[in-house]
Amino acid sequence: MNGKIKRKTIIRTTLTGIIHLAALVCFSKNAAGKEFDEKSNTSPSTYYSRLKNDTLVIGNRLIERKFIWNKGNVITYSLTDQSSGQIWVNKTKTPDFYIGKNQEPVSNTSYNSREIKENAIHPPYLETEVSFSLGTLYIKKIYRIYSDSPVIACDIYLKGSTDVILEGTAANPADMKNIEFAEDMKSKQVTAILDQIKLDGFHWQTKIVEFFDVTDWNNNLVSERKIIPYRKNTYRGNLLFAHNNENDKGLFFLKEAPSSSTQLAYNGYDFTTEFGHFMVSGLGMTQKDISPNEWRKAYGVVMGVYSGSELNQLTALRSYQKNIRKLLPERDEMVMMNTWGDRSQDSKVNEKFSLIEVNRAAELGISHFQIDDGWQSGKSPNSAVAKGSFKNIWDNPDYWKPDSEKYPRGLHPVVKKGKELGVEICLWFNPSVQNDYADWKKDAEAIVGLYKQYGIRTFKIDGLAIPTRQSEINLRKLFDTVLEKTDNQVVFNLDATAGRRGGYHTFNEYGNIFLENRYTDWQNYYPYWTLRNLWQLSKYVPAEKLQIEFLNKWRNTAKYGSDIFAPQHYSFEYLFATTMAGQPLAWFEGSGLPKEGLSIGQLIKAYKKVQHDFHTGVILPIGEEPSGKSWTGFQSVKDGTGYFIFYRENTPDSVGFVNTWLTEGTQIKCTPVLGNGKAMIATTSRNGIIEVKLPDVNDFVMYRYEIIHQ
Repeated sequence: MNGKIKRKTIIRTTLTGIIHLAALVCFSKNAAGKEFDEKSNTSPSTYYSRLKNDTLVIGNRLIERKFIWNKGNVITYSLTDQSSGQIWVNKTKTPDFYIGKNQEPVSNTSYNSREIKENAIHPPYLETEVSFSLGTLYIKKIYRIYSDSPVIACDIYLKGSTDVILEGTAANPADMKNIEFAEDMKSKQVTAILDQIKLDGFHWQTKIVEFFDVTDWNNNLVSERKIIPYRKNTYRGNLLFAHNNENDKGLFFLKEAPSSSTQLAYNGYDFTTEFGHFMVSGLGMTQKDISPNEWRKAYGVVMGVYSGSELNQLTALRSYQKNIRKLLPERDEMVMMNTWGDRSQDSKVNEKFSLIEVNRAAELGISHFQIDDGWQSGKSPNSAVAKGSFKNIWDNPDYWKPDSEKYPRGLHPVVKKGKELGVEICLWFNPSVQNDYADWKKDAEAIVGLYKQYGIRTFKIDGLAIPTRQSEINLRKLFDTVLEKTDNQVVFNLDATAGRRGGYHTFNEYGNIFLENRYTDWQNYYPYWTLRNLWQLSKYVPAEKLQIEFLNKWRNTAKYGSDIFAPQHYSFEYLFATTMAGQPLAWFEGSGLPKEGLSIGQLIKAYKKVQHDFHTGVILPIGEEPSGKSWTGFQSVKDGTGYFIFYRENTPDSVGFVNTWLTEGTQIKCTPVLGNGKAMIATTSRNGIIEVKLPDVNDFVMYRYEIIHQ
């Protein structure tokens, strides 16, 4: 990269207490050593990267990370929270990326920095590439930084070969000897370190969050563990928050990888702590997965800083997550109907049925109608009419063409009807899993063909199995190719219900997450269970990236017996309301609803008017954890305004005292938007508690609030 670089100034709405403008002078330097600077007299620069002498600096107005160059195998020197002026100095001289004690001399060093332009997926960002080799192992680290986030992400790529054994398991502290001498405190490293920092102090309050998908088998999706770091110990999870109690400032690591229980080449842990030393481990590959000629991506690491409260901490994390994929209202916002939830499987799927469902979807105010398994010529193993297979899909070149018996005119009549009624048609798709998705090109061509022929751009991706590094590589090639050939218009609903899949922190640039299958037929749909899963996840995963189901409550009522939490004891409007913080999924056949069920259309249509504005905020859980008998809800935090959704579950208390993310003594004006609440002016008490009234059990209200005084 040579010469003077021109960058657009980016002005964004920011969150109170998180972003402070500060004019910066930016420098950058290419591998040949040519230095340039960029100055602006009218606005602050957005981000910068420079290599000068033995120092590499990457930063923006919110965060700066300074490295000792170390011939390219960089060592963090300091980490700065620009908004508060807090500077953390790293106390270890070990390179941030560490793959073994007997490392070869560093060679083949290079540095480059460039701006990645904005597109339909992501805003612009600065990319800094640092590469080097350790003997026959080549390492490339690509740091990403955005203009409005106190976070620096690092993607790690490897190629070549190594003799270092990358497989092993964590030592059990119970098998270690008692400590009587300093030498006894030492322990062996058994896996590669992706990133690390060692800071002063003994008063770190650390929280580690582990996530669980495979939701056909799991109904508890988040596990938090709070620790005070002591001797060296290891922990599972994708998130580590480290809060210094002496000055109320801290940092966090996000490991961009599948859930711990489904990661590749897993060594049994993700984080290691020892007093103020925090390490992120697990490449997601063994030495055998490293290719001699092809760069292969390991699991990535994100580091961020914050000052003050837990809200600042979570907002800092969310500011990064919202940059991974833009939420465009015309592409990504949806209220989808998928008929699979009524368990007819593919037995009803045909042109006539689809046209009936599109008409019913329009009556209900549904924006997207998705035809699940059964539209295609090939038969899957989930078919109710002819047991098929996912193996060797491409032995049948017509597998992903519309079934000519079910859809004699193709999908054109259904798509045409959808356009007339304002309902977008979507499809189900199962990539060819055999041989690590070796047929990914054919799969991509099939999806692109459906997009070009019918204009279909939203695909539920099901049946994924990612047992090897090669399978993940090929899946990414599939998704990237589709986005490239459709001008980034395709949205993938990535199913998280079974198998080794992406979890909550990988593949996020491709669409949203189909969270769970729940059915009244099997008596495993309870509204508060669904609400609880969304509530717990929303603290650490953007709620607007999760598809959340509500079902036909009039089906299978006898199977629930006298269960007080059975779906039939809730209004249909309430069931829909439990999904509003996410992307609502009508998991039923619209034609199967009784007449009284159609009245929900008024609520859905009203919801769509505020859906995107609600989703642009930082959505976080408030109140008690949903239990069926709680006062609970969500808050969408914006700058001076926002939204609340309050739920009164089956509790006798008609008045709820709900803790929010507002500070004590904040006066707000609450205007009802949806549901049954009344307008009010309220002042928060301790822990941001607001007094809320709902006269009936199993009821809800959505408010738009405005801060009057803080």
